[in-house]
Amino acid sequence: QVQLVESGGGLVQAGGSLRLSCAASGRTFIKYAMGWFRQAPGKEREFVARITWSSGSTYYADSVKGRFTISRDNPKNMVYLQMNSLKPEDTAVYSCAASYVLGQDPDDYDYWGQGTQVTVSS
Repeated sequence: QVQLVESGGGLVQAGGSLRLSCAASGRTFIKYAMGWFRQAPGKEREFVARITWSSGSTYYADSVKGRFTISRDNPKNMVYLQMNSLKPEDTAVYSCAASYVLGQDPDDYDYWGQGTQVTVSS
């Protein structure tokens, strides 16, 4: 089993920054990719970014490219999402997830955290 716990959400003004953290525990993660997704009220869950534990290879949604940075700390089993230049449309519940494959579809991911709310005011 894999347990994922997010933290770091909150309320921020447009143009501000937040850093989300995802603490992973349970099975070894070397074979996993870790992703961040978000879901706004009334909308479907949306891919944000992903990273591989082994190589640190990253991939971003076009909507966040250049503003968000995903990273990982292997010894600590932590994954981070640094969010800069935040916009009101970034408001959503952000969740981290673990997958055996390098995908952007939520169905590719096997384990999910409970999510953390990010609210960006205009």
